[in-house]
Amino acid sequence: MTAADSVEETGSQDRVEQLWRAAVAGDTRTAADVVLGALADGVPAESVLLDVIGGVQRRVGEEWAAARIDVAQEHTATAVNDRAVTAVTAVALAAPRTEPEHGRITVACVDGEWHALPARLLSEVLVLRGFTVDYLGAQVPSPHLVEHLHRTGPDAVALSGSLATRLPAAHATIDACASTGTPVIAGGAAFGVDGRYARLLGAQAWAPDARTAAELLVAGPPGLPGVPGQPADRLPHLADQEYTMVARTQRELVKAVYAGLEDRLPAMRSSTEDQRERTAEDLAHIVEFLATALYVDTDALFADFLGWTAGVLSVRGVPARTLVPALDLLAGELRDFPRARRILDHGRAAVLEPATAAS
Repeated sequence: MTAADSVEETGSQDRVEQLWRAAVAGDTRTAADVVLGALADGVPAESVLLDVIGGVQRRVGEEWAAARIDVAQEHTATAVNDRAVTAVTAVALAAPRTEPEHGRITVACVDGEWHALPARLLSEVLVLRGFTVDYLGAQVPSPHLVEHLHRTGPDAVALSGSLATRLPAAHATIDACASTGTPVIAGGAAFGVDGRYARLLGAQAWAPDARTAAELLVAGPPGLPGVPGQPADRLPHLADQEYTMVARTQRELVKAVYAGLEDRLPAMRSSTEDQRERTAEDLAHIVEFLATALYVDTDALFADFLGWTAGVLSVRGVPARTLVPALDLLAGELRDFPRARRILDHGRAAVLEPATAAS
C-alpha cells in the first residue's frame, strides 16, 4: 500500500464514521455535507456510493442484527443514506450528458423484499458506468416484472434479495425472467455468501457486491437462460410436499409451539404483552426459516439462522438454550416430516454444540 492509498483509506474511514453518526441521528444535512465534501475532495462518485454510503449501510445492518439499534433507528439511518445517494447522483447528473456506452439493465428487488438501498446503489453505479437502467425498487411482483421486461427488452435483470426467507419468491422471479428470455444476475445476502442459492434457483450469474455485479455486466450480460421449468424440475425434493405443508400452516405451528412452551414453562404466562409479542415473532421467524430450508433442502440455512437468533437472544440476556424447547415442540408437531425433522435436529445441534455443528 502506498502512502497515498493509506491517506485515502483513512479519509474513507473518517467519512464513514461521520456519515454513520449523521445517519443514526437522522441528520440529513450533515450526511449530505459528508458525501458532497468527499466528491469535492476528488473521491469518485462510485466510491462515495459503495465505500462510504454502502459502508455505513452495512454497519446499520450489523448493528440492527446485534440488537444495538432498534427498528426505528435502522429505518431512520436507511432513509438518511437514501437521501445521501440522491445528493451524490444529483451532482453526477449535473455533469454533461453522454450517450450510454452499454446496454439496458433492469434492477429490481425480490417480491416481499423491502430492503431496497443495495439495489438502488447498484442502479446508480450502473448509470455511472454507462448503462441505461430501469430501477424498479422494492418488492416487485413477478407478473409486473414480466410486463416490464416485455415492454422494455433489457439485456439482463439484476435481482436483489437480502432475506433468505424470500428465496421461494426469488425462484418464481428467476423462472419468470427465463420465460421472457432475459438472463438474471442475482445478488444480496439471501442468495448465500457464495451464491449457492442463486445457482440452485437457476440464476445465470451471481455477484457478492455491487462493484462485482457492475464489472460482470460491463463484460457482457450473462448467457441466456434455457427453457424454463417447474420448481420441481430443479428441486425434486419439493415433491414430498413438506415445504408446502409447513408454509401453509405457519400460523397454526406458531400457536401450537407457543401453547406448548407455556405448558413447559409456566412462568411464560406472567410475561408482559411486549414479551409475548416478541416471543411469538421469534417463533414465526423460526418456522419461516424452517420452511425456506425445506424449499432449498439445506440444513445450513436453518442452523445459520438459529446461530444469529442465539446471538440476538444473548444481547437480550436470554440464554441460547431457551431455543431448544421450541425446536423440540416444533419437531413434535412435524413428527411425520422426515426432512423437517432432519433440519430441526441439525439446528438443535447448532444451538447446543455450535463448534461441532460448524465443523
